[in-house]
Amino acid sequence: MTGMLASITNLQEALQVLKYDVDIIDLKDPAQGALGDLEIESIKTIVQAIKGQRRISATIGDLPMHPQTILSAVLAKAETDVDFIKIGFFPGGDWHGTLDALADLGDSGTRMIAVLFADTQPELGLLNKIKSAQFRGVMLDTMDKQKGSLTDLMPQKALQNFVEQAAANHLICGLAGSLRLADIPALKSLKPDYLGFRGALCSQQKRTAELDEPAIKAICSLIKKV
Repeated sequence: MTGMLASITNLQEALQVLKYDVDIIDLKDPAQGALGDLEIESIKTIVQAIKGQRRISATIGDLPMHPQTILSAVLAKAETDVDFIKIGFFPGGDWHGTLDALADLGDSGTRMIAVLFADTQPELGLLNKIKSAQFRGVMLDTMDKQKGSLTDLMPQKALQNFVEQAAANHLICGLAGSLRLADIPALKSLKPDYLGFRGALCSQQKRTAELDEPAIKAICSLIKKV
């Protein structure tokens, strides 16, 4: 069954989504970019408040793909005791060197999720390398939120291929990127492990606005509908 990931930016929002059937509470600062970094102390406060009631993920920010830069950021997030650490694979830099630098962390139990971006036309052959680097999962997201939903940027067949390739590599699979309520039925049919939301959960569907509880309820209900 497909689960729901809700991106939140502070303790108040974490407690809001905790009231609903959200599977993963994702910590990030939307004002700082596609995977904007939330401050370490804020993450620790939220983790302590949730106390294991939901799985928690956190992003490391929109960082260049420099192996030591990424490694340092992942190590810092690992100290917060989140369940998953999301790492954006942005254009340029040393992707393969970064994966090599992170492999030992995966071996030691750090649960990392690679985030690829549909608007950069990612090479799905990279999923084999991601699996070899001991990542737990992979997400397909959008980098430029002005370009529309994930479903606007990538056809259904390509999304299905991504989900299938993730499954073939035994990776947790998530789909996100300005998703709307109307996107849910078609994406659920692909059977990803998670669908991720931020903007659609907010007032006027603005990802930097405060959360809108009727929107949260509507999205949760549709995802959980059998």
